[in-house]
Amino acid sequence: MKLRIVFAAMFMIVMSMSSLSAGTPGSSALEAIRTTVEAVLDVMKNQELSPPGKKEERRQVISTLIRQRFDFEEMAKRSLAQHWQGRSPEEQKEFVSIFSDLLESSYVGKIEAYTDEKVTYDKEVLKGGGKYAFVSTTVITKEVDIPIEYKLISRSSTWLVYDVVIEGVSFISTYRSQYGSIIAKDSYSGLIQSMKKKLDEVNAL
Repeated sequence: MKLRIVFAAMFMIVMSMSSLSAGTPGSSALEAIRTTVEAVLDVMKNQELSPPGKKEERRQVISTLIRQRFDFEEMAKRSLAQHWQGRSPEEQKEFVSIFSDLLESSYVGKIEAYTDEKVTYDKEVLKGGGKYAFVSTTVITKEVDIPIEYKLISRSSTWLVYDVVIEGVSFISTYRSQYGSIIAKDSYSGLIQSMKKKLDEVNAL
């Protein structure tokens, strides 16, 4: 189970790591995912970024690529669901900032668990008149094959990821459930404080 969690987290980031040029007009969502994955694996294999002293530099490269491919605002909206509309513009901006920092900080280190696993790109399904795409892939490890589906939205001819489904479990649905429970039990302010605390814990690692 630990192995599955590591690679689920790893490829949630991996699929978001190509430069915006990977989403050139007319390119398919599947090709965008393929290009992104290969770009990140190239970073992981780069010997110049492998020494321990280069760890922060490598993470910065990955971080930059993440920021280019993740649609954090869309993910934030979907994670808060009905609670998003009730927030002021300042609160929405704060939530997106904390959410994106937490998501990035929580998983970027797990990418370094990569040990030359194989990824297959299985199929692409377009929906909503071509505005949305679901791309199915499989991470093949020595112990288990892990199906991962990426949900993307087309914005200005660029494919951006807004959800990842690992073995049938949606990241956004999971966040929505967790955040909704915290807000119901405590408050929106309680959720923000909980997220900030978690971010401090992750950054301290």
